[in-house]
Amino acid sequence: MSPGGGSGPMKDCEYSQISTHSSSSPMESPHKKKQAGPQRKWEVFPGRNKFFCNGRIMMARQTGVFYLTVVLILVTSGLFFAFDCPYLSEKITPAIPAIGGILFFFVMGTLLRTSFSDPGVLPRATPDEAADLERQIDIANGSSSGGYRPPPRTKEVIINGQTVKLKYCFTCKIFRPPRASHCSLCDNCVERFDHHCPWVGNCVGKRNYRFFYMFILSLSFLTVFIFAFVITHVILRSQQTGFLNALKDSPASVLEAVVCFFSVWSIVGLSGFHTYLISSNQTTNEDIKGSWSNKRGKENYNPYSYGNIFTNCCAALCGPLSPSLIDRRGFLQPDTPQLAAPSNGITMYGATQSQSNMAAATPLLQSEPSITSEELPLPGKTTISAPCATLTLGQPTPPSSMPNLTSETGLTDMLPLKEEHEGHQFLTPEEAPSPPGMLPTGSPITHSHTMHVLSLASQDSLHEDSVRGLVKLSSV
Repeated sequence: MSPGGGSGPMKDCEYSQISTHSSSSPMESPHKKKQAGPQRKWEVFPGRNKFFCNGRIMMARQTGVFYLTVVLILVTSGLFFAFDCPYLSEKITPAIPAIGGILFFFVMGTLLRTSFSDPGVLPRATPDEAADLERQIDIANGSSSGGYRPPPRTKEVIINGQTVKLKYCFTCKIFRPPRASHCSLCDNCVERFDHHCPWVGNCVGKRNYRFFYMFILSLSFLTVFIFAFVITHVILRSQQTGFLNALKDSPASVLEAVVCFFSVWSIVGLSGFHTYLISSNQTTNEDIKGSWSNKRGKENYNPYSYGNIFTNCCAALCGPLSPSLIDRRGFLQPDTPQLAAPSNGITMYGATQSQSNMAAATPLLQSEPSITSEELPLPGKTTISAPCATLTLGQPTPPSSMPNLTSETGLTDMLPLKEEHEGHQFLTPEEAPSPPGMLPTGSPITHSHTMHVLSLASQDSLHEDSVRGLVKLSSV
């Protein structure tokens, strides 16, 4: 290749590289730089969640049922305070609206606290952590063992004498800790996962379970409270004007009674169920699967229970609140640039992956001498027996470019032939091996980038056979 032909494309590549860097940094205006500030982690959160108020509020994407819950509580409580409380405070006691107000604000506070908080999402593994974990799994299971079945993805730990399996999450690339599970709706692994509640629009886990329990318990009291005093209001009015006239005078009471009647059973039943779970230190997920038994004598007893109802309730409701592990409002750290493979100081712009891999392997071969197609053995040279580490096979070279090998003196200097070789049968031109740098036209190996690393013994024999074949060919 001529110097002029090689410098033109390289200049174009260098020019495109300079223009890329110049378009990304000098051409940007200072105003755009100020707007592109550091990115927070909630903006690139991999789970299916929605964030509000700059990451302070975290909810699931399916929030339609949550808005229905808020509307039902607001409408029912609003009608009660507007149409029933004035009459009840006058006829019975002013404490009724005060107690109702306290219950209402407690219900709304615990609902919003449950819906807007992190339930205990476990952070996903980084690519480096996932690769390291894969290596640990391969080492533990024996990577050399053949077979088509993948290695097991479970670990076993002992908790209070009970064997607990830790399952591997293929989405988060982690071994889930005990009592954790992956929520299919939020696409997150949640610590001490209880269930996904659409009524609160969020998962219920380790960090918001106590607020969820307080919500359903206070909502049960509020529903029973409203339903009881609505009936009291209707009875008091019916004693004065009759039942039908009482219904006509306060139609809002009828609507409140209907809503409370159909919802009180499910709310009170749910509160009782979770009271049982807290007293036995279980989760909804574990109870549905039947993971543990409440009796200590059985083999599958609950290792998380303290053996006392009061202690279990205190641990669930009064224990310390663990911090969030995802740091959703933290700033993203700039990624560390990946180190490129060594390429002998030459940047290969526009090279394919195979060529880049070939260039990366080049420094490994620099310590040994190499003979290319341009350095053919000539008469008088003593490098005929030197080891050939690399042979770069190029396009076929016409015979006219070969040196004159008919000289007996040159051949004697290159390779001392013994007398017993005179009687050897000559090879035909088709059978003669090609010298280095020459291949038959029909050979499949004609690409200029193909490299073959040969052993020392095979390289010496290849050169000797080539020279001998040329000597015999010239004698013919």
